[in-house]
Amino acid sequence: MTLRDRYKRAYIEKTKEEFMDLSEQGVYMSGNSAAQVLFVKGSLNEADQVSLFSGQDGKALRAALDRLGYAPQAWAGLATCARTGQVLSPDLLRQAIASFDPETIIVCDPQARDVVCESYADELASLEKLEAAMLDAGVVAYLLGIRIMNLGNFEAVLVQEDKKREVWQYLKQLAPLGEPF
Repeated sequence: MTLRDRYKRAYIEKTKEEFMDLSEQGVYMSGNSAAQVLFVKGSLNEADQVSLFSGQDGKALRAALDRLGYAPQAWAGLATCARTGQVLSPDLLRQAIASFDPETIIVCDPQARDVVCESYADELASLEKLEAAMLDAGVVAYLLGIRIMNLGNFEAVLVQEDKKREVWQYLKQLAPLGEPF
């Protein structure tokens, strides 16, 4: 086994341990642990009780990423509450987001927005633009090297054609970032 293989194996084991620890603390997640894009929601629907982002909202978000040019495995999902409904603490949410280490976070509903704002209050307060600091819908905020966008109440928008077009315009701002080399 080469040194590179040992490092790779150690990285994989560390990642497994981190996500197992989060799961044991009640963090509800889905998708790829090395995803570029992290969907965050606070209001779980019936399909989410089976698998997070497995309902129409998740399908629509994954289709949007596909149209933007992301790979099919480029997403992960994180709930700001446990399946029981208990809201994650700000520290635990930050730990979960840090474990995913995404390039982009898409906040999918007002409940998630509130928890994200509470978790990153100091960092958001330091932003120059009020719209970004408040995580207003459709505004890209740059926080700790991560792009964050709030979509408002994404699941409710899916039944309104005019609002769907508006959200699509928001999402177009989040095209995949180039490779670092």
